[in-house]
Amino acid sequence: MYSKVALSIGGSDSGGGAGIQADLRTFMSIKVHGCTAITCITAQNSIGVTDVEAVQNDMLINQIDALFSDFKIQCLKTGMLLNESIITNTATKLKEYSIPKIIDPVMVSRTGAKLIEDSAINAYKKLLFPQAEIVTPNIYEANLLSGVQIKNEEDIEITAQEILKLGPKAVLIKGGGLNSLKGKDFYINKAGKRDWLINKFVNTSNTHGSGCTLSAAICSYIALGFNLIESIKKAKYFIERSLEKSYKIGSGPGPLGHYQ
Repeated sequence: MYSKVALSIGGSDSGGGAGIQADLRTFMSIKVHGCTAITCITAQNSIGVTDVEAVQNDMLINQIDALFSDFKIQCLKTGMLLNESIITNTATKLKEYSIPKIIDPVMVSRTGAKLIEDSAINAYKKLLFPQAEIVTPNIYEANLLSGVQIKNEEDIEITAQEILKLGPKAVLIKGGGLNSLKGKDFYINKAGKRDWLINKFVNTSNTHGSGCTLSAAICSYIALGFNLIESIKKAKYFIERSLEKSYKIGSGPGPLGHYQ
């Protein structure tokens, strides 16, 4: 137990529902040891984000160096990277490590609120996507990355192909942003495999941190030795069960009850 190590590089959610906090809860639930490199600190609760402050670039790099100098990290994921400078520095540093990298391009929330500076989007495309084992955008992020306004399954498949051209080995577009596609995600990889992965839709408004949790779960299962598609299927089941255990804690959407 806890003999495998996963790393999350992302932002802190002071409300405890998403970001680094959700990732650590996921890692613990799936029985991998979780490490973190904090990119930014947020002042937020269940209603929204009131302030964001990025860490200094040297501090971010020092965190990553400290972890890799001591631990054998099997897999890593990225979450909120905030700006072009953080993305550039993270991508440059991660080139040194040939382990699977799950890139969750945190750009737009599930409600459609933009979370990233405009200049950062191209840095994601040019520097991080070519290193990715998989990229896991939601509907709104996929819109930003491709320029396609997604309205249905066909649009998602077209968009996934466009994102795949940016260099990742695989793409998983999360369909939960559309009412007709809740519980449905589309997977495509460089080898031409494509599939709609469908799970039971759990009707709850307490979904804060679900995107972070999915990418952290994929990262965890890869760290445990499962292949990518097995890891995605296991992660989707983990999300389903965690949504069933989700709970209300504030005035807005509550967090997942991370399944154990």
